[in-house]
Amino acid sequence: MVIFEKLYDESEKVKVRFIGFTTESTRYDFGIVYTNLFFGKPLVVCMQTGRSTLLDPKDLEDTEYLKNAFKISDEQQALDLIEFFKSALPSVPFEPQYE
Repeated sequence: MVIFEKLYDESEKVKVRFIGFTTESTRYDFGIVYTNLFFGKPLVVCMQTGRSTLLDPKDLEDTEYLKNAFKISDEQQALDLIEFFKSALPSVPFEPQYE
């Protein structure tokens, strides 16, 4: 018998924003889940691929992080997404959970 140690089990009413938009070359459809969990980092889900990541404005300083999270190879596409997320994500102070 396998025993699991529960790390958390939380319920929360959250705000979810669904947004679709286009750039010159690509269409995007995202769900952004604004939660108090995960240090306030929103959960961003690409509705086309199902890929998701936790993002805050500080993460947008690393283009490679965004490209890897959403499996984007084109630099311009990543820059377009960064520009969008800069206006869509709240700025929250992030404190590391583990030190």
